[in-house]
Amino acid sequence: MPKPFIAPVVFGVLNVTPDSFSDGGRHAAPDAAVGHGQALIRAGADVVDVGGESTRPGAQPVDPQEELRRVLPVVERLVSGGIRVSIDTRRAAVAEAAVAAGATTVNDVDGGRDPGLLRVAAANPVDLVLMHSRGPAARDGRYQDVVRDTAADLRRSVDAALAAGVPAERIVVDPGIGFSKSAEENWRLLAHLDAVRVDDLRMLVGVSRKRFLGELVDGAPETRDGVTAVLSALLAEQRVWGVRVHDPATTVSAIEVVRRMRAAA
Repeated sequence: MPKPFIAPVVFGVLNVTPDSFSDGGRHAAPDAAVGHGQALIRAGADVVDVGGESTRPGAQPVDPQEELRRVLPVVERLVSGGIRVSIDTRRAAVAEAAVAAGATTVNDVDGGRDPGLLRVAAANPVDLVLMHSRGPAARDGRYQDVVRDTAADLRRSVDAALAAGVPAERIVVDPGIGFSKSAEENWRLLAHLDAVRVDDLRMLVGVSRKRFLGELVDGAPETRDGVTAVLSALLAEQRVWGVRVHDPATTVSAIEVVRRMRAAA
């Protein structure tokens, strides 16, 4: 008997940055950021993923204090409004402050390279997302086999988190689509997600508006929301735990199509 369909958790992307590839600068002011976070929830997101440092190719690193200045007021206001918040960061200090402000997920875009961040996750009752990356987005990762190598890297990240004291049930893995991977490598990973799962841990996948989807549609990153929704629905069929998107409404509708088809069958 087929397993029942379970819709993935939807993370809505909130970039509190001036230079993110898709919406940099639109939500840099706290009022604008909070308003967009609320809009993401109304559009169907379950969690708002707040990031204060761009990970686009060529982006300049941000001083930790500047990152905190950007994200902390937004996290505090969203949490006070009853919204579940994830903090998208690679820095222990930012993760610690955001968790103290009420964030329930630390989305580590550096895959656990900072032992301090792992200690923060271990010391608090939060989920920890370990995203795979070998450097900035779109940079060649020099893989012999992207599926096998990504699986091995994620295994090391998970082992480091476990050794730091993070319980397995609070760890989520992310294959890092678009990060240090070519378009061909991205598609290959997406087609073989089962091969990069670690210990049956939950998996979060973010494909939203990524550059490799630009090969399918012309125009600005926003024009990729339709293909993002289709791909996210296919990921839901693969039973991923969560998807990370800029446009929750379109993705939630696509996932509902899958649910109804499965229910009718």
